[in-house]
Amino acid sequence: MLTNAYLFAAALIAGATLAAIPCVDARAAERPTGFLNREARIGDQVLPYVVYAPRDYSPDRKWPVILFLHGAGERGENTLPPSQVGIGSAIRLHPERFPCIAVMPQCPRGSGWGAATGFTPDSSHVAALALKALDECVAEYNGDVDRVYLTGLSMGGFGTWSIGSSQPTRFAALAPICGGGQPATMAKALAGLPIWAFHGDADTVVPPQRSREMVDAVKAAGNERVRYTEFPGVAHNSWDKAYGDAEFIAWLFAQRRGR
Repeated sequence: MLTNAYLFAAALIAGATLAAIPCVDARAAERPTGFLNREARIGDQVLPYVVYAPRDYSPDRKWPVILFLHGAGERGENTLPPSQVGIGSAIRLHPERFPCIAVMPQCPRGSGWGAATGFTPDSSHVAALALKALDECVAEYNGDVDRVYLTGLSMGGFGTWSIGSSQPTRFAALAPICGGGQPATMAKALAGLPIWAFHGDADTVVPPQRSREMVDAVKAAGNERVRYTEFPGVAHNSWDKAYGDAEFIAWLFAQRRGR
């Protein structure tokens, strides 16, 4: 028969063993992966978005996070288009290059990515909702707040310049593609932020001069970490070449906020 003293000692040993096992949030360990539909809400305003989490996602490490802004053609209420262009396409082709969380909000029809993008002057709430989606995913997937990146194409390129200049301490780097901005009002805010901009020199939808002007203004403001790639013979779709460039993706993930 087991004595009370023996049972007490066994309980102490079992308790010590359990205490040595790290506590893991079971809900975090079971986070779904792949391309997932979500909604961001501020009051009665709702913005659908897709979040991508890699198959090997684990909550026991911090993950870099990309906020991707699509172009005018992907606006609407069906979250599929924003995840099938730009970053989404690149992830599907080369998932090994993207060990990250990617947030892909969808802009409503008739709106743009903020007040300063030149598309819709009253769309600041859309930018706010996109940032809310970003915050939600950083919290849900243990995102690294020092490795949050902003990129977008066409209308989203304009949004990248705009949101980046309004929130320059929030991001580790910007990558605007075939976009543009307001050099006189944005350049100073972007003086300390790593930037790699892309454009096609045969773009007739958004002239490459729009990117050149922003890059020149940011350099003039004292930014020595701005890069610009202009693809010869490429029209408006310069995003496939940009997001398909392994060197660019590696550069992006090497950037850290405050360095």
